[in-house]
Amino acid sequence: MTAAASDLLGAEALSPLAGSPLVLLVPHDPLPPGGVRVAVDRAGALPALDPADYDVLFTTAPDAPAPWVSVAPERLEAQLATVRQGAALSPVATAMLARLLRMGEGLPFDTALELESLAYSALLGGDEFARWLAVRGPVTDGEQAAAPVRYERAGDRVTLTLASPGNRNAMTAAMRDALYEALVNVLEDPSAPQVVLRAEGKCFSTGGALGEFGSARDLAAAHVIRMQRSCARVLHLLGDRAEVHLHGACIGSGAEVPMAAARRLAAADALFQLPELRMGLIPGAGGTVTFARAIGRHRLLWLALGGFRLNAAQALRWGLVHGALP
Repeated sequence: MTAAASDLLGAEALSPLAGSPLVLLVPHDPLPPGGVRVAVDRAGALPALDPADYDVLFTTAPDAPAPWVSVAPERLEAQLATVRQGAALSPVATAMLARLLRMGEGLPFDTALELESLAYSALLGGDEFARWLAVRGPVTDGEQAAAPVRYERAGDRVTLTLASPGNRNAMTAAMRDALYEALVNVLEDPSAPQVVLRAEGKCFSTGGALGEFGSARDLAAAHVIRMQRSCARVLHLLGDRAEVHLHGACIGSGAEVPMAAARRLAAADALFQLPELRMGLIPGAGGTVTFARAIGRHRLLWLALGGFRLNAAQALRWGLVHGALP
């Protein structure tokens, strides 16, 4: 793809919104038709429109209802610039994520999860991810605990603790496998205990270990393993039995997986971020499904496009979490 072809263009057209919509066109890419459509309500009037026609909806109106994203007027242009930059960096991944979110609406959890995994494996073989790997440079993920997940039971309640603070509870393959096995044990326990998932250390989890990114050589097999070892899927199957306690950084898969739990509580210092588009990827641990079901596809795409951080207070207002931890 040439530099000119990879540019994203802005188009002002066909809208009751002044100077809107901003249409991010990915040249030569039909996904979704018309590009990634971003409605911009600069007047804060919240005009009537069909959210199905858009992928993100910005407004300067405070505390706007879903699917709008409220942005202070003085910050709006900076946020739009950030969105443009993020999409321009990874146009294929951006278009694929927008299309995937549209397709996933109304699908069963497992079906939407499989679509996400297939798209993720495709992007692992793409030029955008390869470019990110080339410029990433050496990384140090920190020390992985020998037993990264601790299992404790008291009565009819099981507590699972991510217990590898040395690498910020990174979702390494070892952490994922240990958590998956612990969750399956709870799911298959005939006594049907309640389960609380929490973490020790300064944060819940900073997500995938950067040193493991790009290590998969067989991308088809990676998809199969991703589906077979999906912690998000098991948390979802646990239904009302599952609760998560979140604190500190919850990034990438460290946010995607716990959002599958039926009950989500967050400490005041919790923050949530989906940085994958900057890597030429999309959320791949269930986030396109879990986040979309919690806050809707429009707000999810806003979060991913800008790599923005959502604090605990806003997460509570949006329904990403249900309550506060003491």
